[in-house]
Amino acid sequence: MSKLQFYTNPMSRGQIVRWMLEEAGVPYETHILDYESSMKAPDYLAINPMGKVPAVAHDGAVVTECAAICAWLADRFPEAGLAPALPDRADYYRWLFFAAGPLEAAVTNKAMGFVAQPGREKMLGYGSFDQAIDALESALAGKTFICGDRFTATDVYVGSQVDWGLQFGTIPERPAFAAYAARLRERPAYRRAKEIDNALIAQMNAGNTAS
Repeated sequence: MSKLQFYTNPMSRGQIVRWMLEEAGVPYETHILDYESSMKAPDYLAINPMGKVPAVAHDGAVVTECAAICAWLADRFPEAGLAPALPDRADYYRWLFFAAGPLEAAVTNKAMGFVAQPGREKMLGYGSFDQAIDALESALAGKTFICGDRFTATDVYVGSQVDWGLQFGTIPERPAFAAYAARLRERPAYRRAKEIDNALIAQMNAGNTAS
């Protein structure tokens, strides 16, 4: 079996997949791409026509989009135990796709200053930012993780949004979010992933300073 290929930039959503790879314990080779050249090069566009990272390739399979990558890795490497048994995946799928769809749209639109005209909120899949945030809070109510007491791939994706959102102010400070993020930040795989990407960011910044 060939080594998994991971295409990323440390200053991107690739950090989500890095964390997932560390949780899965999968040997992988990292390819660092830059936004202006290598992400738009023909060889990478053959992997992801969007010209964006992250992406993974393994034994002929190519997967893009962070939520899809997290779910695929959990299924491809079941020995890591990052997906519930099939009959128990209701919350696993529900909140993974909620975070990838309504939540991200709500957070992005608010950050960009987009506000629906009065009376047109129903056209938005998330309704309103407050509705999306309240739904996220309800998903965590009384739970250690999204699926209950067990950490899963959905926590990598949802947890990354909460973690970043609290750091950059795109998700409001609420006790449920702060407690959830604190639990995730204690995970060894989370810490390994952050150390790797932070070191890469420091190298990139040093190179920019030197030039």
